[in-house]
Amino acid sequence: MSDLPLVIVSHTLPAGWLDKMEGRCRMLIGPVDATRLSDELAQALPQAEGLYCLLTIPVNHALLERAPRLRVVSNMAVGVDNVDVAACTRRGIPVGNTPGVLTEGTADLTMALLLSAARRLPESSQDAREGRWKTWSPTGWLGADLYGATLGLVGLGKIGKAVGQRARGFGMRLVYSDTQPNPQAEAELGAVYLSLEEVLRHSDFVSLHTPLTAETRGLIGAPQLRMMKPGAILVNTSRGPIVRMDDLHQALAEGWIAAAALDVTDPEPLPPEHPLYQLKNCLIVPHIGSATQNTRRRMAERAAENLVAGLEGRHLPFCVNPEVYPE
Repeated sequence: MSDLPLVIVSHTLPAGWLDKMEGRCRMLIGPVDATRLSDELAQALPQAEGLYCLLTIPVNHALLERAPRLRVVSNMAVGVDNVDVAACTRRGIPVGNTPGVLTEGTADLTMALLLSAARRLPESSQDAREGRWKTWSPTGWLGADLYGATLGLVGLGKIGKAVGQRARGFGMRLVYSDTQPNPQAEAELGAVYLSLEEVLRHSDFVSLHTPLTAETRGLIGAPQLRMMKPGAILVNTSRGPIVRMDDLHQALAEGWIAAAALDVTDPEPLPPEHPLYQLKNCLIVPHIGSATQNTRRRMAERAAENLVAGLEGRHLPFCVNPEVYPE
């Protein structure tokens, strides 16, 4: 076993999830809840030939400088905003991710958040538990209808389309914005392409499904929130920094929009003293879009497939920087 390549696994994962790596490498595994490489793992970087990491681990220039033998980085996530992909590419290191497997789970959670915010489920459940439910009230806990409402999708990739398919079942009208129109998706969903500003102005619900890039960081701030309807609800299951959190707090506190439901925040985790937690019209859950047994295991296995391929000199099945490979 000593002649097998050393792989750093940033987090402890459940038994069986890394079986595809057994016998292919030596694994040095970190703790369950790491937000950085543990000291033991960091000390092993000079010998590491593979890095299997979660999105909480920054794979930056400083880390890469300490890992001269690194041949592959495998991120157990679709997004790779925690990885300096350009720096990896300059070093000839392929970077893998796990697309496709979390589409349905994240789309399900998006609809769950949308419904929960629309029907004020967290607030009404808390009121029931704490004795504020005195009797049936014709004006108690009034929420928003989905049927006949307009859902604006910001980003119409795989997850955005999956959300659109679910929303059609609720009788919602679909509009979307993206870097360019998607005629195929329009035909499948009956969605209408609009500019971001038009989506924000016309939608009763706005759901974010765009990747985090330099262009989308802070995409939704005070000017955009002021464009939305006073009764609109914002849902974010993409990446936290797409929304300016202070601006969102002001919008919710001052009634620019009706509510927000967030699976992602900036920073993550959002500190418990953050003022957004004090607002009844803000629902926050801890980045659980892909948190089903099947989805998370499939993500882990796909990341393992990428890792093994990189160690064996094969093309990664799911590579975000294919330009590292010769023509």
